[in-house]
Amino acid sequence: MTVPVCRVAMISLHTSPLAQPGTGDAGGLNVYVLETARRLARRGIEVEIFTRTTASAQEPLAVPEPGLNIRHIVAGPFEGLQKLDLPGQLCAFAAGVMREGARRPEGHFDVIHSHYWLSGQVGWLAADRWHVPLVHTMHTMARVKNAHLGEGDSPEPPGREIGEVQVVEAADALVANTAQEARELIELYAADPAKIEIVTPGVDLEVFAPGDRAAARETVGLAADDVLLLFVGRIQPLKAPDVVVKAAARLVRADPDLAGRLRVVILGGASGNGAGHPEALRDLADGLGLGERVVFTPPTSRALLAQWYRAADVVVVPSYSESFGLVAIEACACGTPVVAADVGGLPDAVGPGGVLVRGHDPGVWAGVLADLLADPARRAELGRRGAQHAQNFGWETTVDRLIAVYERAMVEHAPVPFDAQQTPAGAPTAVQP
Repeated sequence: MTVPVCRVAMISLHTSPLAQPGTGDAGGLNVYVLETARRLARRGIEVEIFTRTTASAQEPLAVPEPGLNIRHIVAGPFEGLQKLDLPGQLCAFAAGVMREGARRPEGHFDVIHSHYWLSGQVGWLAADRWHVPLVHTMHTMARVKNAHLGEGDSPEPPGREIGEVQVVEAADALVANTAQEARELIELYAADPAKIEIVTPGVDLEVFAPGDRAAARETVGLAADDVLLLFVGRIQPLKAPDVVVKAAARLVRADPDLAGRLRVVILGGASGNGAGHPEALRDLADGLGLGERVVFTPPTSRALLAQWYRAADVVVVPSYSESFGLVAIEACACGTPVVAADVGGLPDAVGPGGVLVRGHDPGVWAGVLADLLADPARRAELGRRGAQHAQNFGWETTVDRLIAVYERAMVEHAPVPFDAQQTPAGAPTAVQP
């Protein structure tokens, strides 16, 4: 038996789906939430996303397209609030969500889908109040990140670990990006395997697709013979952009002919621990003698990002931890080979479209990159195979699986009546006259 899902409440507390990916705390989670919500709405399923107000100019309600509402909830200062400060705003945010829910008739939402542990804490409360199932996606996990800390990174606080354990226990269904993440939920958080559904994230195959490389290079201002290593993502220790810079320095020292043609583009903004030292990566590049060979470019539109992918010789993803790796699958979809760390979900994202590297030794990375840059035929073959691989990861496939998860959770969710919840075990129940 299936029950059709008509209305979904999504909760994305710590970052708005409308924020530019690559800035602040915005990244793959934002892309995931917005892309899935849009496609659910286009299928006639109403979606309301609850997120925190982060600017005084933000309207309380944004409607990107019919059937999709983004509700901004006031909780704490609009600007300047760091992610580590957000647990202190859980009560204020939850109260705002509860007020919005009270304006709707009983049973308005069919399911809640929370993203990241902070949202899960609020989703847990809302699901209990609205008597609907809670579906939760972790996106990242403290115990995984703490086991793979980057150089100069700080561990996630114990409070986050406790909060994640609570959400894992409370959720009716847990959406894991990959089989690896499903194992981590079971092994590190004692998650019930029966709750876990593997739903791989997607890529917009209309935007990210192979194209004219020469035209792409002209668009982004590269010469025909430039050799481009591209890093896309937030500049923070977790993403390890320093590995790209250090490896590039070794490439230049080993091959003087490459020195005049190599370009390393860091496309993203400072975030997390990296925000405290925004010039650290530039200082590193200068100290290694790379100078103007390393170019810092702010986050950009998806259309221009696709041009950067097409223009690159190699896209480098050296992260210490990734639940999936949207950058890797976007690059693959554009037909560009990827060199990525062999961690988390990156093996699934890269597939046959690149090379996986164990560890973060810049010397090892330099060797892998040198071999690939010296072999145009291999790069072309990896790009072709990667583009084919990406065809299996369209967002429509992701949404197909999410709808199935929602419908299953709705069928299996059996909320305990309020009176029964208040009756202590073994106590007599009231007898109707």
